[in-house]
Amino acid sequence: MLYSPAMNAMTLFPRPKYVIVIMDGAADEPQPDLGARTPLQAAHTPNCDRIAREGFCELVKTIPDEMEPGSDIATLSILGYDPRRYHTGRAPLEAASLDVPLNPDDVAFRCNLVTCDGTTLIDYSAGEIPTPEARVLIELLDEKLGDRRRQFYPGVSYRHIMAARHASPAVRTTPPHDIIGRPIEPHLPVGDGDSALRRLMFDSLELLDSHDINKRRRDQGKNPANMIWLWGQGRPCLLPAFPVERGMPGMVIAAVDLVRGVGKAAGLSAPRVPGATGNLETDFAAKGRAALAGLEQVPFVLVHVEAPDEASHQGSPDRKVWAIEQVDRYVIGPLFEHVRSLGKARIMVLADHYTKLSTRTHAREPVPFAVWGKGTDAAEAFDEINAKESGRFIEEGWRILDLFLHD
Repeated sequence: MLYSPAMNAMTLFPRPKYVIVIMDGAADEPQPDLGARTPLQAAHTPNCDRIAREGFCELVKTIPDEMEPGSDIATLSILGYDPRRYHTGRAPLEAASLDVPLNPDDVAFRCNLVTCDGTTLIDYSAGEIPTPEARVLIELLDEKLGDRRRQFYPGVSYRHIMAARHASPAVRTTPPHDIIGRPIEPHLPVGDGDSALRRLMFDSLELLDSHDINKRRRDQGKNPANMIWLWGQGRPCLLPAFPVERGMPGMVIAAVDLVRGVGKAAGLSAPRVPGATGNLETDFAAKGRAALAGLEQVPFVLVHVEAPDEASHQGSPDRKVWAIEQVDRYVIGPLFEHVRSLGKARIMVLADHYTKLSTRTHAREPVPFAVWGKGTDAAEAFDEINAKESGRFIEEGWRILDLFLHD
């Protein structure tokens, strides 16, 4: 090749490419319905398994002992941020994704649309209500219950935000997916401003229960979105810029605002992907195509797929296995093939946390991860058992990015 001054140095010496794929909540315990195998073991995942065989498969602790297990904590860890230092709450990260304006003394609350009979939490996602229907209900809530002290902002499906101005985050709240089928009274907000928060939640029940959208959903045999559930509160999250800290721009491909918000707070681009819903009914292939397109623009791409987590919250082993298989086929497969074709590239696949089918909620056990492009330990497959048998374990999960990026 003849050198020309017009040639870009990046063309002559292309930067390495780095890909991370998070299968949300994929880690689990052995299941009787799956022949005493975990969903990762039961699923047909030739691409994940090849990454483990040709690379290495180990365990990482993404959730510190003193913190609640969730994707907010885990995603911060995976992107190299110590959550004990930077985490302020789940909702502020989702607010960042939605560009919700927050002042330093404001507090963001996650605002689920749920199904409740007034005493029992029936469904944390209101039947995975579609975004257009949810938007109508959230806009109604903002019109009727919003004021200068609080505003409601629509998100995706059942996931929304309430911004409380000049408020205190010193209140104890409970994730609704932790109390499915249980009485709500012991789990209502407790602490600073709890009476106002409780009143909002019950006022929403009175306002939404008889709405035409919910009448129609009941007629169709679907769960109504007849109440809001407030939780995950915190002040704005400030992160050191990833492009500055790591010396490279990057992109996050995710449908859920929580993960998109972590990316945006870190200074990464986070484009919307048409067809990606953050639910089980999502366009897996669109996620894969978006990630491949992203690699043409930036050297670092993180892809997050929510579906295995949703299947766990629903308590469905079969759907969880199916979701893992879709991620392997339509997301990891095309990305791994592309990475293998490049001169210098690495790919990592992992679960962000356990989401146990037995409890239908998150847990903090160390999760498996596999890396291709940086040595090998010849693991047989990508799953919890093979990762444990490696004998290697990253105690501080936020150090995993250094392991992945650096030689």
